[in-house]
Amino acid sequence: MSRLGVLCVVAVVTMAAPRLASAQPGPKVESEVAAPRDTVDVSPKARDEEIDARLENIMRATSWFADLDVRVQDGVVFLAGVVDTDEHRLWAAELARRTQDVAAVVNQLAVPTPSVFELEPATRALRELGRGVVGALPLLMFAILVLAVAWLMSRLTTGGMRRLLQRRALPPLLREVLARVSGVAVMIVGLYIVFRVAGLTTVAMSVVGGTGLIGIVLGIAFREISENFLASVFLSLQPPFRPGDLLDIDEHTGFVDRLTTRATVLISLEGNHIQIPNSKVYRATIRNYTSNPNRREVFTVGIGYDDAISDAQDVAMGVLRSHPAVLTEPEPWVLVDSLGAATVNLRIYFWLDGTTHSWLKVRSSVIRLVKRAFQASGISMPDEARELVFPQGVPVHLTNDGEAAVSAAAPVQRPPRAPETETADITTSAEGGLSSEADQLRDQSRNSRAPEKGDDLLLKSSGTRPAAASESSR
Repeated sequence: MSRLGVLCVVAVVTMAAPRLASAQPGPKVESEVAAPRDTVDVSPKARDEEIDARLENIMRATSWFADLDVRVQDGVVFLAGVVDTDEHRLWAAELARRTQDVAAVVNQLAVPTPSVFELEPATRALRELGRGVVGALPLLMFAILVLAVAWLMSRLTTGGMRRLLQRRALPPLLREVLARVSGVAVMIVGLYIVFRVAGLTTVAMSVVGGTGLIGIVLGIAFREISENFLASVFLSLQPPFRPGDLLDIDEHTGFVDRLTTRATVLISLEGNHIQIPNSKVYRATIRNYTSNPNRREVFTVGIGYDDAISDAQDVAMGVLRSHPAVLTEPEPWVLVDSLGAATVNLRIYFWLDGTTHSWLKVRSSVIRLVKRAFQASGISMPDEARELVFPQGVPVHLTNDGEAAVSAAAPVQRPPRAPETETADITTSAEGGLSSEADQLRDQSRNSRAPEKGDDLLLKSSGTRPAAASESSR
């Protein structure tokens, strides 16, 4: 049945469904006259009866025709009956036209018109699909076997690479990445074999070449995630810091708590968790205050112009040498920094051990003791606005013309305050001792909720977590 006929039948069924429910389709009868031969013999060699018998025997042998009627008259073949398909109908006409001494062919074979609700095409397609599935079963079983072997080999390769790389001094993250990449490579080889055996050579090549293409596409789509992951690999390969180090990264200061595959977690001096993406950490300028435990502190103090600079330097050096938290090596300095409007400014440099002392507390203690020593030695520390004191007052005298005149009394500076007003203790209760609070911050981090989940790459690399660096190492 032609497609045009099917469309016509569908349209008729839609318009008159009740009638078509009881109607039976009839065969499609078309009279087709084939073109005559190029040359027609006047005296044919084969008689009409011979042509008739020959054609009918051939057509009946095919079993394609029903109610077949072949009639030949003066070399013209008349074909009648029912044939199963249009292809066989045309074949019969071509057969008759090629027969010897046939002048023309009149094809009246009819092709049955199937019903609208004919299920034969669907069942035929299902049968063909079933035969295809059955035919593909050996290949399917082979593909399952190859993929199972490839999966098993992938697992074995991954485990073997893990054990092999454990003998080398590589970061755990890099070892895991190399092991998984080797396992994926084995799985890709298995997929390539399956597609190649199935005859899908183009698909097999796409699997091999598309792996790199997929990597490029994913790298572009997830650029920041890829950067963080690669930065994590490089940071674990050559870590620029250790757990507990006090760092300054991207204007954030804190102790290193952990390094995950996504971010570096710091504990600020205020006890807050700071998460910095590893891509920024890898590109940032890192200031490590813990790599060198010794830290130098400096502050400025101004003395009066009437005071001897060398005496003030000796007094300040005496305080620095006697302070238990100030190191003698490197030695402390007391240097003249500048001449101000009312003071001579001295800059005092000293070093301390940042692993045991707090730089904030030691700085406070040294400044307090230097101030007390200056007061005890009578060294003035005036303000920028110089203060003059007239203890005898300012006498005023009247002149002959009645105008007031102020006599120039010699001003004197205010005497220093008694040194007993300042304690000589190295530390006070307000300063809370000179020790570092790093241990307290580490305990707070241990008891707090970890904001960044995942394995600590620094902990896995070193095997142990060293003590946190002190706050004073900043």
